Amino acid sequence: MLSFEEKQNILDTFTELEKKEISLGRVNYHYEESLYDKKNVVYHLHPNGNGYVYAGMIGDVETDDRGMVNIRDFSEEELKEIVQDAIDSLSMTDAERDPLLEEWENDGEELLVLMKEDDGFNVYGGDRLEGSFRTYDEASDFLEQEGFKRI
Repeated sequence: MLSFEEKQNILDTFTELEKKEISLGRVNYHYEESLYDKKNVVYHLHPNGNGYVYAGMIGDVETDDRGMVNIRDFSEEELKEIVQDAIDSLSMTDAERDPLLEEWENDGEELLVLMKEDDGFNVYGGDRLEGSFRTYDEASDFLEQEGFKRI
């Protein structure tokens, strides 16, 4: 297990994070450039080595109900990786973090593409926008009604 000082030394290498001392000798590391209300990347790093990293927007990472991962027993590599992933996740829009690109085809072999963009879903035929929808279900319903199937 890395010591409190070793973890701080690693975290201090992330120049985009701002260290904030809090009560009981603990520290937080904030990411002020976050695109979201969430700014705390490292939460309550304690002198005993315990602490948490916000991973609520990182796919395939098991978190608690607050979106946190306990980093008490993390290696140097694991700590660097999860902190970088947390920063990256807070730097991306939902569409960038969870891109969607699906191809749909009808019986006449016409091809349309369904893409998640910004806060909605767009259907393209080549470079031409065929429709914009608020939800995936609305977009897929439109495509199915027009005789297209996902390929």
